[in-house]
Amino acid sequence: MEHPSFDYLIVGGGSSGSVLANRLSENPQNSVCLIEAGPRDWSPWIHLPIGYAKTMWDPKVNWKFQTEPDPGMNNRQVYWPRGKTLGGSSSINGLIFIRGQKEDYDGWRDLGNQGWGWDDVLPYFKKAEGNDRLGEPLHSQTGPLKASSIPKKHPLVEAFKKAANALGVPTTDDFNNLTQEGVGYYQLTTHKGFRCSTAVAYLKPAKKRSNLHIWTNSQVCKVIFENKKAVGIELIQDGIKKIVRANKEVILSAGAIQSPQILQLSGVGPAKLLQEFNIPLVHDLPGVGENLQDHLQYRLIYELNQPISTNDQLSSWFGQLKMGLDWLLFRGGPLSIGINQGGLFTKVMGNSKTPDIQFHMATLSAEMAGGKVHPFSGFTMSVCQLRPESRGHVQIQSTDPLVPPKMFANYLSTQNDRDISIAAVKYARKLAQTEPLRSLIVREVKPNNPKTDEEILEFCRNNGATIFHPTGTCQMGPDSNPMAVLDSSLRVRGIENLRVVDCSAMPTLPSGNTNWPAVMLAERAADLILGRI
Repeated sequence: MEHPSFDYLIVGGGSSGSVLANRLSENPQNSVCLIEAGPRDWSPWIHLPIGYAKTMWDPKVNWKFQTEPDPGMNNRQVYWPRGKTLGGSSSINGLIFIRGQKEDYDGWRDLGNQGWGWDDVLPYFKKAEGNDRLGEPLHSQTGPLKASSIPKKHPLVEAFKKAANALGVPTTDDFNNLTQEGVGYYQLTTHKGFRCSTAVAYLKPAKKRSNLHIWTNSQVCKVIFENKKAVGIELIQDGIKKIVRANKEVILSAGAIQSPQILQLSGVGPAKLLQEFNIPLVHDLPGVGENLQDHLQYRLIYELNQPISTNDQLSSWFGQLKMGLDWLLFRGGPLSIGINQGGLFTKVMGNSKTPDIQFHMATLSAEMAGGKVHPFSGFTMSVCQLRPESRGHVQIQSTDPLVPPKMFANYLSTQNDRDISIAAVKYARKLAQTEPLRSLIVREVKPNNPKTDEEILEFCRNNGATIFHPTGTCQMGPDSNPMAVLDSSLRVRGIENLRVVDCSAMPTLPSGNTNWPAVMLAERAADLILGRI
């Protein structure tokens, strides 16, 4: 039987895979096949910025993963939403435009990853960026992925800013400059009132190219090897197993959970684990699935003494009507913004040289991200540690590719992470008690007045949740690092014609939201694959 073949097979049509599909198909001589397990991004809730409250729980476009019971979370399982559609998690995320700190990327370089320092990656961040307000030298206004400013001031965010100013945090209009510290409004990955996912930014303009083939609802089972050379993949499409061949390269962009899963199912990973499942060993790479990192958020909720939150608009038919009209007539209002408007980066530990915590300030309140809003007027301050030391891992629990791997987050497994978490919650509560924010607050709903550090830590264990940034499970690194899965060109060690291009390649977690770093990674990877650098 003759199998279809393409020059490049890209597994995963998400934040990184969509970028690669566009860039590799720019040359009509390259045939490219993008393979996505989920459907096309047709759901209207994907494209409406506030719609991620719906997509957060929709199994059609969300893998809806759960971690294993976590000792650091009092043995709770933590819900991990991940995008399952074109655009991947960029189609269901919180829309925040953050790159991380200069020092993050210089740190990658200093770990032995040449070509990944700040000066190396900045041109790729700019290549992606179409900013509505900020320009040279640090920004670009011509890239495909849009970064839009929030047009109207909100009284809650204004009070949040002034309270932070009173605690010594300066106002900023750019969290992506060389000094991240500051308080202000986030820029969002939106354009004219709509979400700008990587599917919108990169796939939409490229999908008519005759050399680009986009397959949805196609579940990849494993990579196929001849000796130690990747030559294709096996997938399930319409219930039928198929083989597709790669003339040049197979590129895994399935994300920090499923890229290591696919490698392990394919016989590339820790030999002992693969033996347990009788998977023939292609190459022993002990680091596949290890080095898992994530941002853990603590959501502090406050009730307000005046009806200025999005809760109030959502709880009345008149408020909902006004929100709808704002969007329909002006592409404005809460529907065009999403949930988190205000941001803050600062230091809470005396030995930190750069900000070590991040806030997402939401003008509504609910028991969990994407949950039903409270009946009272309320707001949420989510705070997370930017550079956790805790490390987890991902490992298969079945040879069936439709069975998710086991995810061990190991949150709060180091003393430093516990100390920063306590300090972060203390700082957030202090902020809430600082004018002018204090005068707007009736009561603290969560954490409900803990008195000691032990009580604060218990709140963190019982309420901590992912902020959706798993990374590191196929880390790049030098030959001297036995746990490095990839070299600095993102090639899988010991294997020909196989790369991993997504957040799993990151050796350490950037200081902030990971969507734009995932895009930058793919922009640079495209040049590596095409031999331009």
